Amino acid sequence: AILSDERVALALWLSFFASFLAAVTNAVFGLIVAWTLVRYQFPGRRILDALVDLPFAMPTAVAGIALATIYAPNGWIGALFDPLNIRIAYTPIGVYIALVFVGFPFIVRAVQPVLQDLEREVEEAAATLGAGRLRTFRKVIFPAIAPALLTGFTLAFARAVGEYGSVIFIAGNIPYVSEIAPLLIVQKLEEYSYAGAAAIGLAMLGISFVILLVSNALQVAMTRKQKA
Repeated sequence: AILSDERVALALWLSFFASFLAAVTNAVFGLIVAWTLVRYQFPGRRILDALVDLPFAMPTAVAGIALATIYAPNGWIGALFDPLNIRIAYTPIGVYIALVFVGFPFIVRAVQPVLQDLEREVEEAAATLGAGRLRTFRKVIFPAIAPALLTGFTLAFARAVGEYGSVIFIAGNIPYVSEIAPLLIVQKLEEYSYAGAAAIGLAMLGISFVILLVSNALQVAMTRKQKA
């Protein structure tokens, strides 16, 4: 009965859908940042490398308050979108941004060492055989980093699904709009509805298990294909 409630169903949908979108976004931009840090030398490179780990070092509550302040209608970034009637804080967009923030380092740190160990001679050999930069990346580089990229995606997704502290401040926790499933679990516990909290928790566990199982199966398949 609890899981069939519309409020719970929407909270579960927001948590998993926003987590998936955040992980996909991080996979794209995390790969770009990892590539930049490994392949290029430029002023401020060490600072950028250190900033990648900022979500690990910053307490989640502090990150949530900072994001809510920046993206609020009167914040630095929120004020730019407010005249366009686009609200970021206290909407699902704010949830998505918070989840992107907390999951970003997982992609970079998973892909970065693989790129560092990737031999340049393989790329040069592909170039001498007439392959362009795009084809070299698609046929040579991407297959080598794909398992690591999928690992980072899985870690970023898993972190985002269970994220609480950095989300509740910028989400606004509006029922049926920007309420996440972990918040509902906390609310059920505060109401001494342990069965309700357990039901929501088991639903999250089951959905997460299926998604991680598929992700791990894909990773094994990619690894075997690469060895073959």
